Amino acid sequence: LSRRRLAVLAVFSCYSLVNAFQWIQYSILSNVFASFYDVSFTQIDWLSIVYMVAYVPLILPATWLLDARGLRLTALLGAGLNGLGAWLKCASLAPDRYALTLAAQTVCAVAQVFILGLPSRIASVWFGPTEVSTACAVAVLGNQLGTAIGFLLPPVLVPNTPDDVGLMAHNISIMFYGTAIVSTLLFFLTGVVFEEKPKYPPSHSQAVLQTMPPENYSYKQSIINLFRNIPFVLLLISYGIMTGAFYSVSTLLNQMIVTHYEGEEVNAGRIGLTLVVAGMVGSIICGLWLDYTKTYKQTTLIVYVLSFIGMLVFTFTLDLGYLIIVFVTGGVLGFFMTGYLPLGFEFAVEITYPESEGTSSGLLNASAQIFGMVFTLVQGKLTTDYSPRAGNLFLCAWIFVGIILTALIKSDLRRHNVNSGITNLDVKAVSGDS
Repeated sequence: LSRRRLAVLAVFSCYSLVNAFQWIQYSILSNVFASFYDVSFTQIDWLSIVYMVAYVPLILPATWLLDARGLRLTALLGAGLNGLGAWLKCASLAPDRYALTLAAQTVCAVAQVFILGLPSRIASVWFGPTEVSTACAVAVLGNQLGTAIGFLLPPVLVPNTPDDVGLMAHNISIMFYGTAIVSTLLFFLTGVVFEEKPKYPPSHSQAVLQTMPPENYSYKQSIINLFRNIPFVLLLISYGIMTGAFYSVSTLLNQMIVTHYEGEEVNAGRIGLTLVVAGMVGSIICGLWLDYTKTYKQTTLIVYVLSFIGMLVFTFTLDLGYLIIVFVTGGVLGFFMTGYLPLGFEFAVEITYPESEGTSSGLLNASAQIFGMVFTLVQGKLTTDYSPRAGNLFLCAWIFVGIILTALIKSDLRRHNVNSGITNLDVKAVSGDS
């Protein structure tokens, strides 16, 4: 195993962190930015939704680029666009520049397309079979940590000062310029650290894939194979539901909390932090558990059910008037809902091997963005017109559908079978082409 694998994982996790931070930094301060730019809450919500909108049409070109041009170029594009978007935000520090800050956020959203599909590819290409699930969980962890910092830091850096727009602009500039500097540094680190693959394949499954002649690979055929794989299609929908629900809750958390606890913007950020940090712990535990047991379907189904229960409890305790209860229920919800994210990635790689990890991950993320966009718009409308409970119950109903779909998945652990030597089938037989 290459020692460079740890540096690759660390740098990727860091620039994924910054990208997630830029996603949520507006939503957790929705009332502040609505006041600063003199726009509606819906327009501020679009600064989050644009991450989901941009992903869907670009994911197929991005996964083609990953498969055709490789890991290094894709990583550099993600880190570079991340920095470009951050610097454009620095130019949007005036109340009449909402359009520019939306354009800057769109650039960051395009960067996300070249980021979200990499965790399973980095884990498979650089890490051994006994650490691949943990490595994938750590890669996803960087994105979650960025969301956590995005919940915590902006309310502290940019307190609500509606009577002093100049002070508000100064505080926002500190956040924007700091993000831009860090993003630029990480872009240069990506150029130094990232290589296409290690000198030696870290697992038998990777060795088999590297012996396949390049002309035997067809991106179009890979997509067709994935959509013919019924277990993967079921996972595609159920993953989209769970992750889309998480995106929606994260985007609307400030509105939900402020509705019942007026003036508690800072605590709304802290509750978001609690939700994501608990999810980070859940991700690591789930990754370690999968490396040890390889019980992909069972673990995924259990986490799904517990996420549903956590969402119900969060929904019916949100308006009790005790913030401490919201902290606890938010943490429980985050532990299972966010902990599910690396499970879906690794489960998909197992049931679709030897298809490209980037392609399966890209399709999972596209599903998540579509569901996230629809859920955010519908839940936001229900929250505004009725109450946060109505919006949360809408999500509960969909998560229950996801439980049913997950239970229907038939698990065939192809990659694990190749690594453990259980089967001597050649790659064509494993891929199901016959």
